[in-house]
Amino acid sequence: MDVLGYLRLVRRHWWIVLVTVMLGLGTAALVTVRTAPRYEASVTFFVTTPSQGVTDAYQGSLFLQQRVKSYGDLLTSDRLAQSVVADAPLGLTADQVRSRIHTTATAGTVLLKATITDTDQTRALKTTETLATKFTELVRKVETPPDGKSPPIKIEVVSGPRVTSNPVSPQPTRNLVLGGLLGLLLGVGLAVLRGVADVRMRDGAGLQRVTGSPLLGEIPYETGARSAPLIVGDAATSARAEAVRKLRTNLRFVDVHEPARVIAVTSALQGEGKTTMACNTAIALAEAGWRVLLIDADLRRPKVADYLGLDGGVGLTDVLVGDVQVGDVVQRWGEKSLLVLPSGATPPNPSELLGSKSMADLLVALRDSADIVVIDTAPLLAVTDGVVVAVQADGALLVTQQGRTSRSQVAAAAHALSSVSVRLLGCVLNMAKVAKADAYQYEAYKVVVPPAAPSVPADRAGARRGAKAVGDRTQELTRLSR
Repeated sequence: MDVLGYLRLVRRHWWIVLVTVMLGLGTAALVTVRTAPRYEASVTFFVTTPSQGVTDAYQGSLFLQQRVKSYGDLLTSDRLAQSVVADAPLGLTADQVRSRIHTTATAGTVLLKATITDTDQTRALKTTETLATKFTELVRKVETPPDGKSPPIKIEVVSGPRVTSNPVSPQPTRNLVLGGLLGLLLGVGLAVLRGVADVRMRDGAGLQRVTGSPLLGEIPYETGARSAPLIVGDAATSARAEAVRKLRTNLRFVDVHEPARVIAVTSALQGEGKTTMACNTAIALAEAGWRVLLIDADLRRPKVADYLGLDGGVGLTDVLVGDVQVGDVVQRWGEKSLLVLPSGATPPNPSELLGSKSMADLLVALRDSADIVVIDTAPLLAVTDGVVVAVQADGALLVTQQGRTSRSQVAAAAHALSSVSVRLLGCVLNMAKVAKADAYQYEAYKVVVPPAAPSVPADRAGARRGAKAVGDRTQELTRLSR
């Protein structure tokens, strides 16, 4: 995966980054509030020795730099800490005093700095003053020769003791910045990890790669699609309707040398929108002037008649068992050249019925009665009905819902089709998240259609009672029954 791929993962899981940044800032704020303020008191010593010439001065400087390192250890020694505690009642033990002392020796110089950190500003200053006095006394005592002559090394206080007026810790700004940065890094890592570990189908490129077939369309998600799934009325000018029209164009030109006239629409799992896709694809083809026949071959959970507002009590099942002629149950939908064959009664043996010779003969007859036959089938991984129907069609269209189906499930569905030599025409990513820029481009360029009378009857009773619809249906059924 390239850098852009990782950035897309972070963008997709932006909420993880936001949560971790807020947690980092909250933790930093909590630590800052709960941490007691600490003050620093410091004192700087200058170590010197008499010199008699340039050579002596150079050698003396090297000698003093070595001694400064030893004095740094002496400042944190138990002996000095005990003398500080004994001289001034600070309310601290020798170990506590020693733990508060930090020394710094500037490289290449003979300066030695001692810093004491304490939560009590006054105590920090008092401890530093006592430390400076006891340290100079201890050095003088240690460096004085046994004969009582002047010591060769002299310690002078050149800065301090002084204490900071403001606490040196905690530092709210620094803590918040560090907390935010740590939260950001953690969030980016978790977002990338979640994206890499996510096995669900997230984009069209992945769907095309898993199925090994062309991506014929990406149908955008719309909140109103659940209550109004068909691309009619106000939905006919939506971005979803335009995406279905693009699918119609791609489907017609996916193979110009061997066009598919009988198309099985299926999916890996139920609930991915295959029935809606079959209905809308048939509507879009009929809008372009094709004579389209939509068959509901999902005999276990038929939904085509419900979506189109038709009577589905008698249909494909009754034709296959020989109870009725196909011309008696095919229904015209709306004012378009769209015919619909509902599923009919639910049979006890759907797969056997769909794989029978009657089904094969029916598809041969219907192929000559319409320009394009669209068949809504059952999900591939649930039952074998979808594969049985797809074998008898010219090709299959695989519908996958974004963010719901895993890559392994899509691969298994594609394998179920290829294992029986079904021609996979292409795949469709349904309920896809479209970039705002793309949605804006369509909204800015779409054609505003003036309101017109609905082309679909208001209810099922109206559909059955409409005089014009009944007349058209009778004429069409007479032609199909010949």
